[in-house]
This record gives sequence, C-alpha cells and structure tokens, in this order.
Amino acid sequence: MELAGQGLRVLLLESGGEKEDKDLSELSASQIVDSRVHDDTRITMARRLGGTSNLWGARCQPLDPIDLTARPWIQGTGWPFGLDEVAPWYARACELLSCGEPVFRDEDWAGSFKDTRVDVSRLERFSNRPKMQLAHGPALRSNPLVDLRLHCTAVEAVLDPNGLVDHLVVCQPDGARHTVPVRRVVLAMGGLETTRFMLAMQRRQPALFGGPEGMLGRYYMAHVIGEVADVAFASGDTDRAFDFFLDGRGSYARRRFIPSDAEQRDRRLSNVCFWPVVPPVADARHGSALLSAVFLAMSFGPVGRMLMAEAIRRYHAPEGTPRGPHLANVLRDLPSAVGGSARFLYQRYLSQWRIPGFFIRNPNRTYGMSYHAEHLPNAESRVTLAPTEDRMGLPQLRVDLRFSMQDAQAVFRAHELLRDWLQANGMGTLHYRQPAGATPQAILDTARHGTHQIGTVRMGSDHRTGIVNADLRSFDVRNLYVASSAVFPSSGQANPTLTIVALAARLAAHLGTAIQHRKAPSS
Repeated sequence: MELAGQGLRVLLLESGGEKEDKDLSELSASQIVDSRVHDDTRITMARRLGGTSNLWGARCQPLDPIDLTARPWIQGTGWPFGLDEVAPWYARACELLSCGEPVFRDEDWAGSFKDTRVDVSRLERFSNRPKMQLAHGPALRSNPLVDLRLHCTAVEAVLDPNGLVDHLVVCQPDGARHTVPVRRVVLAMGGLETTRFMLAMQRRQPALFGGPEGMLGRYYMAHVIGEVADVAFASGDTDRAFDFFLDGRGSYARRRFIPSDAEQRDRRLSNVCFWPVVPPVADARHGSALLSAVFLAMSFGPVGRMLMAEAIRRYHAPEGTPRGPHLANVLRDLPSAVGGSARFLYQRYLSQWRIPGFFIRNPNRTYGMSYHAEHLPNAESRVTLAPTEDRMGLPQLRVDLRFSMQDAQAVFRAHELLRDWLQANGMGTLHYRQPAGATPQAILDTARHGTHQIGTVRMGSDHRTGIVNADLRSFDVRNLYVASSAVFPSSGQANPTLTIVALAARLAAHLGTAIQHRKAPSS
C-alpha cells in the first residue's frame, strides 16, 4: 500500500486465502527440537491474507534507544543505525495499525518520582483494528496499482547470471506451478518463513548469504516472558495507574515499569518491562467468577480461538485443566460472571476503542507481576533446513530456539531492582513465588515462545555482521529485500509489530525514491 501510494505497481503474492485453511496451515509445520520451549509453528503463523495480524495481541510500542546500541555486556548487539533512523516512521506505523497518536510517554504522571532507577513514563498502545485484512482489505482490493493474488506460494527464487532474482516459481494448492518475472522482491513472509525461503535459496547456491556456516538462520530470538513474583501495591492509586486506560489520543494505553538505561548498564541487564496482571486464570483458587468464566470460554477450543490466537489460548488455558472448580466459581457469583463478561465483550468488539485485555482490580491490591524481556543473541539458537519437504517441495524447518541461564539471571537482577525500587518509593512489595535463589531457574524453566520470530536474517553494516544492509537489501542479491523482524539484530523488550511496520514504511519510501530516480532523465 505504501508503494502504491507512490504510484508504483505491486504484485502481492499471498500463500493463503481470506480465511484460515487447515490444509495450507500444514505447510508451516516444522521440526521442533524442544516442544517445551517453542510453540507449534502451525499455530504461530497465519497463512492467510493479513498474515499474523490475524493472531496478534494488538500491542504497539517502539523500541528503546538502548536496544539499537552496541552494549559491551551483551554480545552480538548493535544495529547499523540508531533509533533516530526509525523514529520518524513510527507515526505512519501508528496510522496503519490504528493505535492512535504516536505518544509513548506520560511524563506528567511519572514526574512525581524522583527515583529514576525505574522508568514509569513509558506507555504501550493497542490497535483498535488489529486484523490488517479487515482494516485495509477494501483499500487493498480496490487499488488499481496492487495486483493481489491469493493461494500463490512462492517456492523458489531463480537468479540470473548477474546474481539478481530473475523470476519466482509460484505454486498453487492444486500443484500448478507458474513462473513470475520480477524486478524487485520484498520477502514479507514472517520471520521463520522468510528465513526458510532464503535457506532454500542457499541450499541451491551454497555460497549465498555467508554460506552454510554463516549467519542466516542463526541468532533466533523471541522474548523471555512469564511470572515468577507477585506485587502488593500500597495504595489504590497505583493499581489504578497500571490498569488499561483511554488517554484521549485514540486508543487504549497502559503504563509499564522499565529499568532505566543507566541501571541496565550498571547492573548488566537485558531490556525488560513489567506490569501487574490478574492471577493465572487457569488456577481456580483465585475464586473469581469472572476469571473462571474467561477460562471456561478459552478452554473450549472453538470459542477460545474466536477470542484470541491459539498459542495465547493454550498458554492461558492449558490442556487438561479441570473445569469443575471454575464452574463452581461461576455458579457462586453468576451475576458478576455474566455482567463482567458482557461488559468486556462490548468493550472488546463493539466499542469504538477496542479494550485489549482485562485487568480486574481487587481489594488486596495484589497481582502477578508479568515480565517481557529481551532474549539475548545466541548463535546456537537457530533454524536450519530439515531433510523433509512440505507438499509443495520446500524443505521444512528444524527449529532450535534456546534460552540460557544468562537470560534468566538478567531477568532476575531486574526483579531485584524493581523490588528495591517499589519499597524505596513506598509503592508496594514484591514477593517471589519460590525462594529467591531458585528464581533464575524458575525463569528459565518457564521460558517459552514462538510467535515473535526475530534475528535470523540479521541487519548489519557489511557481510561480516549481517545478511541485509541498513536498507534491508540483501548483500548478495541486490534486488532482494526483507521486511520482517527477522532483520532485527536484537529483540528489545517491546513487541516487534510496530517496528516491523515502521521499517516496512521506511523501506517503501527507499524503494520509491530509488525507482523514481532511475526513471528520471539523466542530466
């Protein structure tokens, strides 16, 4: 759409159709080395128009400046540019993602805290229309410059003698294959599928992308997420401040606790954010009729999948959890369950502003403390090609996502900082759910992901440091570009979606300028 806005013609090849297709989803099947660590790729990818926006939790937040810097205490960090190169594109990304104005700080509220070791000024925003095919589908289909072709899976990029992509081989569900001549190719297939396509190119021409022992497929990152502690706030003002709220700028927002850059340097931390959450909905001991009603809805697959992505549903409603205690909670306070559910569904699906989740405040002001932390770069955390192929002839992936004790120790040190800061500022107390010394192991034991696919096609300043350059163009194939979180050299603490869209808009502007320059008459 950004390219078409510059008057350029675009052929958009979409592997799926407008709706989910179970047979096509099988094309995303991978060999998972450790299923305790990585989700089934058939539920972390969406092979349909709109891609994984169909699964997205709607969180929008920019990267932090420290994320793009080379940090000596974290090996493998450093982008080929600073945040000032991406920041101008966040406003356009907010428009495209319908998350209101690009305001991600609330200095007025945070200004009362003189202790700046923990930053409470930063906000995350939430999309009002997270499924992109619903938000932009009509405009996409009606644009005469966009040729949208559904059920067309690119299975091969054929290079000419000059090393440029000459044409794509495209396969349809019935097995029919077509040759599509191209001038420039942008791979926007999601992190793992983009990497798989490029690994398949490398298998045919082993010298590409640094060769088999190079960086392609390495440094696979996600985020370290979970809860290992609870917080008891000292006043109702605090838990109210960390609830979802409409800030008057076009979407719901939420505040977070984030260690300051100075503390990250001093304590050798990875970047991490914290926020209070309701008790685990699957644990009926919370006694809440509303939370039990939510669990029962999520535990019933057909209903739960209508409410959220399957990977998120399984995280909150594990298979085999007894339903009886939850049903008892609902029956004990049926009016609360019915009224709360109706209110949430209205705010979620009928209101002008879509509430992204639920945060039920309680008289004890006690909540779980959720964390979303940077996953440290590790060359041995990687994806490679498996010996098996899908039914269209593409090799399947072998996924070996790895979390380390170094990840866990950094997150634990951030908890210690937060605990000290809460107490020093009279905001509350943090209590671990296990002995403090056992907390790093608990963080490592619960580390699991698969929906944020980061780092496997790294951006760098040259061949030694990356697969693509600062303009997202392949160093080896000069008309091949990548629009994906796969190019991020580090993951940061933020959900990657807003930055993916910002970099895509930046790439479109770069391509438009380059193409128009070539069309201009020479002097």
